[in-house]
Amino acid sequence: MSSPPVSGFDRRLFLTSLLGATAAAAGLSGCAGGSAAADNEGASTKPLADRVPAGTSLKIASYLNQQQLQFKLAKLPKLPFKVSSWVNIGAGPDVINAFRAKSLDLSNNAGIPPIQAHYQGLAAKIVAIDITRKPNYLFATKPGSDIHTVDDFKGRKLAFSQGQAQGVVLLRALKQAGLKYDDVKLVPLTSNQFFTALQSGQVDVAPLAINQAPTYLKQYQAKGARIIKTDVVDLLNLLWAPQSVLNDPAKAAAIAAYIPQWAKGLVWQYEHPDVWNEEFYVKTQNLTLAQAKGISDLANKPLFPPSWDEAIKWEQETADLLAEGGFVKKFDVSSLFDHRFESIAAKAVPAEYRR
Repeated sequence: MSSPPVSGFDRRLFLTSLLGATAAAAGLSGCAGGSAAADNEGASTKPLADRVPAGTSLKIASYLNQQQLQFKLAKLPKLPFKVSSWVNIGAGPDVINAFRAKSLDLSNNAGIPPIQAHYQGLAAKIVAIDITRKPNYLFATKPGSDIHTVDDFKGRKLAFSQGQAQGVVLLRALKQAGLKYDDVKLVPLTSNQFFTALQSGQVDVAPLAINQAPTYLKQYQAKGARIIKTDVVDLLNLLWAPQSVLNDPAKAAAIAAYIPQWAKGLVWQYEHPDVWNEEFYVKTQNLTLAQAKGISDLANKPLFPPSWDEAIKWEQETADLLAEGGFVKKFDVSSLFDHRFESIAAKAVPAEYRR
């Protein structure tokens, strides 16, 4: 179980309790000044290799096997390297721990995990960006709730994952509503605990991904649970990797070869919603076709900008928002981007997916 809900808490203590003893032992007190700085000193700045050397392999996160399925259905070319393992993890804290353990080389996440990793002293960089323009998270209430708007969050217990996209969506929603952190009770959880916390009444509200909402409502709407939509957007869908991986010329070349496949897979999924609904949501997630269609209708059109200027600005705003709450220390997020990879995704897709 998680810690009891708190307000006006010590943010560093909160972070330690959330991430557990492993991350704490890695040296949270060092923040971004320890291992991150050391790894960056040896960072490769050489141009990316044109070819992937024989024998190169990567361990890639593919939560719920989505990327493998995209590649299979889209009939994309074979990757010029070996994927030694497709790791079924997606939550930011889990990815950070896997990076530390060297059991993962590349992951697909939102903008907040790289900020959290920097704060913990783990050197890692963003290598690809997909911009999302429409909200992909909404807020679910516990059964029997009388909450109808974000304004009603005041004084309530809110599920909060500091190292995940759901966390920053919640913070941005509170700011938009004019609510301060001390106006609510943030309950430290990771996203895989949100369903249980809502069901049990441990929290009043939790942010859910749009593809999770149908399952939750199917079980609890009749008992008074509801969904609260906002226009808060989590702008960044990205690929990132540990600096130690990017310092390896062979692995960096493999990542550069993977990025076009990732971008093309997302485009294929967007252009073939009927197939994706049936093959992924219905066959692997046990949703009805109607529920799957409801999700795909809300899907973001992939957008791979040739320039990362907007992404960097957004990432800085996010880091500043976390710093304002005392969750991280203020820093310049430009250090999180490896610009050697900046144009790769954009060059791999048609012009309509670049702007």
